[in-house]
Amino acid sequence: MESGKAYWRNDRWIIIPDKEQNLERVETLNGGKTDGVPIVFELADPRKARPKQRALFFSLLGDIHNWSGEPTEWLKDYFYTRYTIKTAGADISLADDTKNTVSDATELIEDVVDFIFEFGVPIHEGYTLLPRNENYFQYECIKHCQCLVCGQRGDVHHVEGIPGNTVGMGGNRNHVNHSKRVLTCLCRTHHTEIHQLGTQKFCQLHHLTNVGIKVDAQTLKRIGVQGNYDE
Repeated sequence: MESGKAYWRNDRWIIIPDKEQNLERVETLNGGKTDGVPIVFELADPRKARPKQRALFFSLLGDIHNWSGEPTEWLKDYFYTRYTIKTAGADISLADDTKNTVSDATELIEDVVDFIFEFGVPIHEGYTLLPRNENYFQYECIKHCQCLVCGQRGDVHHVEGIPGNTVGMGGNRNHVNHSKRVLTCLCRTHHTEIHQLGTQKFCQLHHLTNVGIKVDAQTLKRIGVQGNYDE
């Protein structure tokens, strides 16, 4: 992942990478263009890693320990090492005297979440602490067909209350481009509950500041969501 700094100048962002870019490669990827090149970026949170993040990390390690039998200390070192490899040598620590940031800890925890989804680790201790309001976690729930609220097997659901988002009674879902709709993944129990309560009360009940994201067509096709993705 590339790093850099963003500056707000003349009502627009200017992003300057920390290291010089290979312009030939940029041109190759973008049809010979070096202007208007699409990029993906996120704003780093420079605050010191939070105790809540430490609690979440070790709760998830506890669930992985219960599933795998591996000692928690070994798992900690394992994920710390994965972080170092992925960041080309950066260190990570969630100790009280850590120098790592909120963004560093978030990247570490997202790797643990990836591991849990990839290997189907049953999570109990750490589930209530997971950042279910974040788009990343909601995407992983949809990608792996797990309920956003309880982690059980779930189905993709169109979030109601958003103009143009609801597939009405008798509507053929096979004719809908679901990648343009706001989606979430819920088990049957919570799917019924959101219909009974409505989205707003459902979010209040389960302490969600938002529910639902847009998902790319490739992911939806892979998990078997039939639709018209050619429009």
